[in-house]
Amino acid sequence: MEWEKLLSLKRFGDTFKRKRIDQDETRLGFEVDYDRIIFSSEFRSLQDKTQVVPFSQGDFVHTRLTHSLETSVVGRSLGRSVGVEILKKYPYLKDEFGYQSNDFGAIVASASLAHDIGNPPFGHSGEKSIGQYFISGPGKQFQKILNEKEFKDLCDFEGNANGFKILTQSRPGREGGIRLSYATLGTFVKYPKESLPVKPTSNVADKKYGFFQNEKEIFIDIANELGLKNKNGGYNRHPLTFLVEAADDICYTIIDFEDGINLGLIQEDYALEYLINLVRDSINTEKYNSLNNTIDRVSYLRALSINTLINEAVHIFLENEEDILKGNFEVSLLKKSKFQPQIADIIKISIEKIYQSKEVIEKEVAGYNIINKLLDTFITSVNRYHEGSQTSYDDLIMKLLPSTTNLSHDNLYSRLLEICHFVASLSDRKALNIYNKITGVEYQ
Repeated sequence: MEWEKLLSLKRFGDTFKRKRIDQDETRLGFEVDYDRIIFSSEFRSLQDKTQVVPFSQGDFVHTRLTHSLETSVVGRSLGRSVGVEILKKYPYLKDEFGYQSNDFGAIVASASLAHDIGNPPFGHSGEKSIGQYFISGPGKQFQKILNEKEFKDLCDFEGNANGFKILTQSRPGREGGIRLSYATLGTFVKYPKESLPVKPTSNVADKKYGFFQNEKEIFIDIANELGLKNKNGGYNRHPLTFLVEAADDICYTIIDFEDGINLGLIQEDYALEYLINLVRDSINTEKYNSLNNTIDRVSYLRALSINTLINEAVHIFLENEEDILKGNFEVSLLKKSKFQPQIADIIKISIEKIYQSKEVIEKEVAGYNIINKLLDTFITSVNRYHEGSQTSYDDLIMKLLPSTTNLSHDNLYSRLLEICHFVASLSDRKALNIYNKITGVEYQ
């Protein structure tokens, strides 16, 4: 792969080549990407989507929105730091094409900002509940009608693929979706492959899949423009994707842990010792001992921890940059970190004390039931509509769908995916609100 291709400013529908050297420095193309994401309705809905604890009343608990904003800040730092060194190593990128280190930062920040935009309500249980509807629920009936890849998309419904759909899906007046640069779209795709074939490998890019069958041709167009190489049925990752992944890993490792402390799920003294182990070489003991409350102590250690891991991720990326360009680097950056034992300890405690806490489990169970009911109700009504056998109740249900939902698909897979896409777009409380209306709970 070559950096000059990987940094493409091309957007959907372009009839001319966008050159970095011709860009307006007050409104750069990669910065436009960030603006378009942050002003999108799909991004705004993240303010009421679960990061760790569904429906949490805690003042300091992160939502998908705050997590995404923080991840974008870390991603910008990672991208800029890497960009400075890449331009030193390949000066022609600046001299001939006009690229700046901030371009790298803007690309990574934009992709990081959007990295959770396709996630369903109720955290990761939302993805699982959509898949379960097709694996063992009423949706299993469609297996005989759909082809293998289409049915696999639904059984393994993937928030990353749904995010790519949001960013690229055309509709009247919005051709090409949000119309981001191909560099940002390529960087967004953590898993550049289809849902099938499933080939268990040690390559982190093969862990999940990154696009649905309906967006396959769009992804191939982007991959060809960027020069991503076809490899073992999938494609090599865009190198900057590793930085997006690192930004996400840093934020959820440290900040989910912080949420657990602030919620009282993890004892403060016990928890802070683990953070101190991560920053022992950089902590100012005198300053730390002067802090007299939990929030300030945790905030201080969190800031040090994030800075430590940013520097570590940049070092690992630059050390392995040539292998990354060749597609030979197959693990996340932090897997190579000297701090991996400390990171693993923190994640282990988070799993035990936060992700598997009674509060989280109870609300994830509720989420399963809510999503299952929404899927079954809307899929049944939409399919009856297409068969011409809808009831007056189905007509009412159809009116609950937003005008942006495309119900004109004759193709069953596209209809099913559209309903899954709609349900996945709902915030936690919006999903609960519609569920209450459908079941009549709101009026009891």
